[in-house]
Amino acid sequence: MCGDVMTGRGVDQILPTPSEPTIHEPYMKSAEGYVRLAEQAHGKIPRPVDNDYIWGEALEEFKRVGPDLKIINLETAITVSDDYWTSKGINYRMHPDNVGCITAAEIDCCSLANNHVLDWGYAGLTETLKTLAEAGIKAVGAGENLEEAQAPATFEVSGKGGVVVFGFGSTSSGIPQAWGASAEKPGVNLLEDLSEGSVQRVTRAVQGAKNEGDIVVLSIHWGSNWGYEIPQAQREFAHRLIDEAEVDLVHGHSSHHVKGIEIYNERLILYGCGDFINDYEGIQGYEAFRDDLSLMYFPRLEASTGRLLGMEMAPTQLRRFQVHRAAEADAIWIKELLDREGERLGTWFTMEAENRIRLYWAED
Repeated sequence: MCGDVMTGRGVDQILPTPSEPTIHEPYMKSAEGYVRLAEQAHGKIPRPVDNDYIWGEALEEFKRVGPDLKIINLETAITVSDDYWTSKGINYRMHPDNVGCITAAEIDCCSLANNHVLDWGYAGLTETLKTLAEAGIKAVGAGENLEEAQAPATFEVSGKGGVVVFGFGSTSSGIPQAWGASAEKPGVNLLEDLSEGSVQRVTRAVQGAKNEGDIVVLSIHWGSNWGYEIPQAQREFAHRLIDEAEVDLVHGHSSHHVKGIEIYNERLILYGCGDFINDYEGIQGYEAFRDDLSLMYFPRLEASTGRLLGMEMAPTQLRRFQVHRAAEADAIWIKELLDREGERLGTWFTMEAENRIRLYWAED
């Protein structure tokens, strides 16, 4: 797993079939501007790049580990729609012909329950869903109506069992309430709060889809873009998802940087996975958070129970819109960050070969 994969706007412009570059932001009128910022920061970006370019050295890590499933938060519309959401301020889109940049990494599941999937209107959402389906990529968290939006993706891992993936989006991440799907309206599988009612809603959804022996992954877009604090309400909600909804892994995202990790009742909670691919290079203001650094998360779960057996992480750095292995000093920076944030969550970390990081936790 990783966090936000944002292949729209500037990233889309370097891919084989770029969208028309006009955007409707108060400080940038062309997506080309984000390419120029990145080039000013780190050097010329070749154009057009091959579909696998953006993943860079992540592809070698995939081959080394051989994960059973790859799950991302895809934070962009895939569309040629010009019907942008006028009150949004920032609108991400990738041309449908560039979907090869997702299939190049053999991504199995994309969560779409985020604050960019409807940036180009309902027509843009429909085209996003259609494009992913035609590419053989399962999507969760958005749909043509509420039934589709809350439906999970199911996988059968040969010799190991079933995996059920849900996608939810919280208004705390900036998803407009108007984007919530209903019986008659397309949209996002939206959680308006982290209340008792929301816990029960998730519980009903899981109970309706989980078979005995299945592992349940809940991918959730929640919280602010910046800051390491994990609100107590988030922790309590994640704990109740595990205790009451029988979720085995909480895959949290929205923060532009890596956040702390918790193990609760032998289940993994990733509160914020950070941005994995974006077009933020050269944008100033939050350098202290090192949003250029991210992680590839490789948890090992016991097939029969869903409990966490262990997790290795591969630190990465984004340069010229391409994923690279993080240098030793940067990997140590992430490890020390995880240790600091994990102190109150009962987790700590060690450096392993080739700058990889391993998770440890206190037993309950």
